[in-house]
Amino acid sequence: MLTSFSLFEKGLWLVSVAVIIASSLLCQCGIGMSVIASLIGVTALIFIAKGHYIGQLLVMVFAVFYGILSVQQKYYGEAFTYLGMTLPTAFITMIVWIRHPYQDSKTVAVAGKLGMKKGIGLIAAAVVVTVGSYFVLRALGNAQLLVSTLSVATSFFAAGLMFFRSPYYAIAYAANDVVLVVLWVMASFHDRSSIPVVACFVMFLFNDCYGYYSWKKMKKYQHQQTKKQRSE
Repeated sequence: MLTSFSLFEKGLWLVSVAVIIASSLLCQCGIGMSVIASLIGVTALIFIAKGHYIGQLLVMVFAVFYGILSVQQKYYGEAFTYLGMTLPTAFITMIVWIRHPYQDSKTVAVAGKLGMKKGIGLIAAAVVVTVGSYFVLRALGNAQLLVSTLSVATSFFAAGLMFFRSPYYAIAYAANDVVLVVLWVMASFHDRSSIPVVACFVMFLFNDCYGYYSWKKMKKYQHQQTKKQRSE
């Protein structure tokens, strides 16, 4: 699988790793849980950008580490999102991707248009989850309540789009990355060990932007190949 990565993709991964480690060295945090979680996260995104199910497996591992970090900062919304939603969703999505490969490859078959029914259903579910999360998190005394609630909303929507194998999952996750950068910058004001997590989500943003480009490219290629095969 590694041989299928382009020079740009390898470079993006190396830069992501370098930025995370450099941020840890600059804040003198050491190679702790936040760094390990961040390295697992950026590695997962490279595989997801290629449409490979290994990315979902790595997301599950990342979710566990990130959930623990979130509890330590009293970001219960993040812990709930990643342990209660992202982790099981990644497992289900991994199964879906394995069952829907593009031909005989290990790359997932990119879906067509989402469709009005699925789109409305996803939006309605996101609204219900977001409103419910707000009141639950407020009762738990969640730090940065409004930002955390927005994170739940964008993350839920992104996870749904990824399950449906839509390239737009990356746009939703990019929006989530921006929210999380803000959230962890706030945490870094009183805990320097959060700085690598800030760096992590900054690099997540770049990786998700590339993920959108990569999936659109895959979708175009798969469509052209299918059309060509049908005409033969």
